[in-house]
Amino acid sequence: MLTIDDIKTRIKNGESVRSVVEDTLAKAEAAQEYNATISLIRDRALQRADEIDAKLKAGEDAGRLAGVPFIAKDIFLTFGGKTTAASNILRNFEAPYQSTAVERLEAEGAIVIGKANLDAFAHGASTENSDFGVVKNPHDPSRVAGGSSGGSAVVVALDVVPFSLGTDTGGSTRQPASFCGIVGVKPTYGAISRYGVMAMASSTDTIGTFANTVEDAALVFDVMAGKDQLDGTTLPERAESYLPANNPLKKLKVGVVKEYMGDAVQPAVRDAVRAQAEKLRSLGHDVEEVSVPTLDLSLAVYYIVVPAEVSSNLSRYDGIKYGESAKEAKDLQDLYGLTREILNAENKRRILIGTYVLSSGYIDAYYHKAQTVRTKLINEFNEAFGKYDVLVGPVAPTTAFKIGENANDPLQMYMADILSVAANLAGIPGISVPVGKDESGLPIGMQLLGAQRSDALLFALGKQLEEANSG
Repeated sequence: MLTIDDIKTRIKNGESVRSVVEDTLAKAEAAQEYNATISLIRDRALQRADEIDAKLKAGEDAGRLAGVPFIAKDIFLTFGGKTTAASNILRNFEAPYQSTAVERLEAEGAIVIGKANLDAFAHGASTENSDFGVVKNPHDPSRVAGGSSGGSAVVVALDVVPFSLGTDTGGSTRQPASFCGIVGVKPTYGAISRYGVMAMASSTDTIGTFANTVEDAALVFDVMAGKDQLDGTTLPERAESYLPANNPLKKLKVGVVKEYMGDAVQPAVRDAVRAQAEKLRSLGHDVEEVSVPTLDLSLAVYYIVVPAEVSSNLSRYDGIKYGESAKEAKDLQDLYGLTREILNAENKRRILIGTYVLSSGYIDAYYHKAQTVRTKLINEFNEAFGKYDVLVGPVAPTTAFKIGENANDPLQMYMADILSVAANLAGIPGISVPVGKDESGLPIGMQLLGAQRSDALLFALGKQLEEANSG
């Protein structure tokens, strides 16, 4: 299990950052059978390594992540290579600037060495919707890695890098983390800047973090979090520290979400969560069942609100501003149509659903009603967090499913999000921590959910649970 401290120790013991980066690039290439990366940023990564080596040799402070390599989901704008969003419409796009998240990590000495595969434009729950091929699960290559940040999860699970970046719009960090047996973090909405990250649904998009340990995930979060003048949705203040060591735990009230423990959830997943609830009780916390009634409607709300925002955000890919363009078009309307033919079937499906629910005659019946139910869900979460410090439940109803199993059934595929979308609709933070395996040896994740801005509390509890499970 590769950690940030493992990399730091190698460098402290005299290994050059260049050597670490070369080794990481070689591991990324060797892992290509899992199709987790779209591209590697070799030249710029080695140049950055040499710069950090020079700083260290001169005795300068190179940052908290000096020399630590990482991989970013190919939806983050980065220098040194293409940013494709796993879509052929952007297959040749080179970013003119970098995302704030990447900039802040690099300011602390981290080195982005590649771009991870994903469902194109983050539309999916399995990374089967990538124009660059499906990502395979590291525990069973016949199964999916989860989505949409599947590639980012796999490179951590395979110990290519100690951490990676994803995005979480409806579970796209937590669910792949659960399927791959690692830690996945979804922050409070606005805790980390989305500037320079291609938008899927602007009101639910958040920056996700993958790592092998809660402590590493918290450190990366701590580096990225905070107000950004380039993103008006970022929160005006942040916690003094998100590191578990700086946030000692008191006795907590923990609610096991009743709606997340129904018969539709795989028995092994339910049993693992129940066992963890008992472990939390043995650690001194009060544990009770809690009901959030509107959770049963959250998936329907999500698949109205999010496609509506998708249809708006993808309208910019028109063959004129950037990306691929249909050169054979006869007129402007033809240009729009032929260019958007490059988008894949899932992209088009979400555009059509979103445009429909926003259209005259249907916006009141669908979109406005969904937003009303969303508000009710937020109020129910606020009520629950008035009584409980943390809510817990499964991340997904099953462990990783077979590649192709749900590919021809969009409704069944959307059900993979049923336990994760509510956190995004409410803007609350969540962490997926590995808590066991099913009878086939596939990982199971449990999510910890907290009130808005309680990210530091979740890291502290996740760390406590992690230590209890490893003891």
